[in-house]
Amino acid sequence: MRLHLVDGTYELFRAHFSKRPGHTDPAGRDRKATVGVVWSMLGLLDDPDERVTHVAVAFDNPIRSFRNDLFDGYKTDAGVPEEILAQFDAVEDAMRAIGVVTWSMKAWEADDALATAAARFRDAVEQVRILTPDKDLGQCLRGDHVVQVDRMRRKVIDEAALLAARGIAPAHVPDYLALVGDTADGIPGLRGFGEKTAAALLRAYGSIDAIPQRAADWSVSVRGAESLAAVLSAELENARLYRRLATLVEDVPLRESLDDLRWRGLPIADFAAWCDAIGAPRDLRSRLERPRLDNS
Repeated sequence: MRLHLVDGTYELFRAHFSKRPGHTDPAGRDRKATVGVVWSMLGLLDDPDERVTHVAVAFDNPIRSFRNDLFDGYKTDAGVPEEILAQFDAVEDAMRAIGVVTWSMKAWEADDALATAAARFRDAVEQVRILTPDKDLGQCLRGDHVVQVDRMRRKVIDEAALLAARGIAPAHVPDYLALVGDTADGIPGLRGFGEKTAAALLRAYGSIDAIPQRAADWSVSVRGAESLAAVLSAELENARLYRRLATLVEDVPLRESLDDLRWRGLPIADFAAWCDAIGAPRDLRSRLERPRLDNS
């Protein structure tokens, strides 16, 4: 069996900015993104190639976490369209209405929940599939046993693909993001460090702490080594902070067992009530006529 772990925050943004038609509920509230995520999840659940048996979805709700207490520049909800912010509770309700375990993260982030579940359950399943293109989830990869799935680009990213694309192993990902930065999360990185340079240094030394302070002692040849060594020496504490920001938590107190994550089919009464409440389009409501009843 497989375990599918879905980045719900990414799905919500993707649905909001998609070209699909808009939708408002009977109260006149924008629910385009929520309906889009429901369609996306139903498509996943029905996909014969994915063979979904166990699944959970995680959301950042709110878009703040303990990392904001560590670094003022870390991502917040500033600049996020109000139409998206107003749908976090609604989309979580929608996920529960289709029978999917939903993790609403407050102190932690959705990515921490996904990392925790991947670490906790990976030895008990055939494969863990983390559905998000986010770079920081690369630290969770294990061979082709724990992989990322970029549904939009139809790509599966395993450990070998990460090495081919970025030149690093999963264990290097937090240090790599500390050096090159991650604009999506508000991590600035260090001045002058590009992807190839960071990857070469981390392949050689394993972590930012092990990189020699003097460029003359580097075993790899990179352009501007003297300047980069000076930056790293001066900004090492900042780099360590950025690494902490990029390091996912693997012990979030999720209460569910693996069996709790089994998808047992569309709960008819819950889904019908949700359709009524949101004024669901007819084609979505038609799902009630062909629910998948059993996953045992």
